[in-house]
Amino acid sequence: MLELEPKLVGETKNYSVDFADVLATSETISTKTVTATTYSGTDASPSSIVSGSATSSGSIVSQNITAGTLGVVYQLLYQITTSSSRTLQKAAWLTVVSPLP
Repeated sequence: MLELEPKLVGETKNYSVDFADVLATSETISTKTVTATTYSGTDASPSSIVSGSATSSGSIVSQNITAGTLGVVYQLLYQITTSSSRTLQKAAWLTVVSPLP
């Protein structure tokens, strides 16, 4: 599991995950999605932190993440389908924090 840099409540940030270590030689990313669930804490609508559609460049999948609930740790699940019809996933933790006083 990857641990992503924390995000401030009011920020929209782009988070990227690299699939190079699991792609076969000459295999490419055909489709990609990112979904969010709560790992710890309470958020009635965790999927709402995912903003827009995932994008990819080479082996890297990127997703804009917005808002969120202070103190909640989210699990972001990056899922791809490859040119060889394989489905691969990587999970990452993201904590939403407050700015320093």
